[in-house]
Amino acid sequence: MDIELPWTEKYRAKKLDDNIVGQDAIIRRLKAYVKQKSMPNLLFAGPPGVGKTLCAIALASELFGENFNQNFMELNASDERGIDIVREQIKNYASMLPFGGIRFKIIFLDEADALTRDAQNALRRTMENTSATTRFILSANYSSKIIEPIQSRCALFRFRPLSEEQVTERIKHIAQKEKVHVAEDGYKALVYSSEGDMRKAINFLQTASTLGEKVTEDTIYKVAARARPKEVKELIELAMDGKFEQARKRLDALLYEYGMAGEDVILQIYREIIGMDIDQRKKVELIDRIGEYNFRLTEGANERIQLESLLAYLVLAGKK
Repeated sequence: MDIELPWTEKYRAKKLDDNIVGQDAIIRRLKAYVKQKSMPNLLFAGPPGVGKTLCAIALASELFGENFNQNFMELNASDERGIDIVREQIKNYASMLPFGGIRFKIIFLDEADALTRDAQNALRRTMENTSATTRFILSANYSSKIIEPIQSRCALFRFRPLSEEQVTERIKHIAQKEKVHVAEDGYKALVYSSEGDMRKAINFLQTASTLGEKVTEDTIYKVAARARPKEVKELIELAMDGKFEQARKRLDALLYEYGMAGEDVILQIYREIIGMDIDQRKKVELIDRIGEYNFRLTEGANERIQLESLLAYLVLAGKK
């Protein structure tokens, strides 16, 4: 019996020309490495869900062909982030000769910015000692978390966030292939909920497609555990109009009806304030305060108290 793959895997690129959206300049540079059959160590940096992993796998696939499995090793550094993984698994694989007459192997470290500093220093030495037989591709959301000695040994590729048009076009292509009927407001909800992350958008589409014959705005926000933008905007306006109790009830709806986490609520409040037509100085003050509350939540402060404190601040800011 065939196992139904997640759509993110089903539409995964096998070549650099396949299924990779919005990174044309990077694709051209990688194709040059394929043509030369040679490459330096690479550092892919950019937001999640924009094609970093796809590009690494597609590049190795084109370089190695049928010898791909013997010459390509993929590790997720966020799962195994200590120095032992570098000293044992990576070092042992890197010291082996390439298979099938290939000049070098590739080790792909996904989410390399999760590696500890000690692990990164050990990795730097491994990169030096095995440069004759192994190339490394590191993927990171934040290149600043990679130590400078490793950055200097890699060619840096910065991946751009995907535009709304690029996400919509790709989602429409997949919906057509899978024979899923998506309403126009459903596409807009997918773009808003995914925040430029193509992987999220595809997963939301696949989940929503199981809930009915037609994917609508309501279905997307339900599976994504996101509130509609207009509901968040109404929450902000109620608070700034001094209607604290009504704003508090709206907050209850976001937390309990949608099942949103506190950080998600703050993120959506931030996104709506950015687009609101209010005095620029007041907008700057609100964003500064939102950043403070977001930091408190990430440090483990009580979610409910911090969110209501933010509402109280919006009430006071509205009175000013």
